[in-house]
Amino acid sequence: MREEGTTTYVGAIETAEEIGKDLYAEVIRRGLAKAKTQVVLGDGAAWIWAMASEHFPHAIQIVDLYHAREHLWTVVHAVYPEEEGRRNRWMRRRLEELNQGDIASLLKAFQRVKLPNKQAQETVQTQTKFFRKRRKQMRYAYFRSLGLFVGSGVIEAGCKVVVGQRLKQSGMRWTVHGSNATISLRRAFLSGEWEDFRASRHTG
Repeated sequence: MREEGTTTYVGAIETAEEIGKDLYAEVIRRGLAKAKTQVVLGDGAAWIWAMASEHFPHAIQIVDLYHAREHLWTVVHAVYPEEEGRRNRWMRRRLEELNQGDIASLLKAFQRVKLPNKQAQETVQTQTKFFRKRRKQMRYAYFRSLGLFVGSGVIEAGCKVVVGQRLKQSGMRWTVHGSNATISLRRAFLSGEWEDFRASRHTG
């Protein structure tokens, strides 16, 4: 369960290394030392898991289920580009396997399917590598048994609330400096840290 009003944010236009340090500092502030269980939940981007391994080496790593489903849709559209009925039947079975974290069965299904062309073959090879590499991070039935989230909806919503609603309105143009200054203010306000933020910058 996520307690209402407990979400805090970090954010800026910066490198993966810099955001990793910012995130680590925020997690320390939020009480990492007292946490019995640590979890990193993200999409399949390599930089996320490099950061997770560096700053949170003891954390359970979970690939967002909906991101994994997008990779699965890439496969099914390559395999059955024009056969909607077969595509839907095949996809239902694969989604069941994915939802259970049964990546071994998923990969066997990839091997059994008849590929229509070279492009489909390359797509399936690429996605096979993705699922094989991330299989330990896709044990969704096990993660659910621990009471853990398997979807990153809160994170996606945070991107929209912190950045999108303030910096991406019609006609807006920003410099990096101006963007980061605005994100910093927005982040502090939405994280419930506005008074502390103001006090830290009080010059009077």
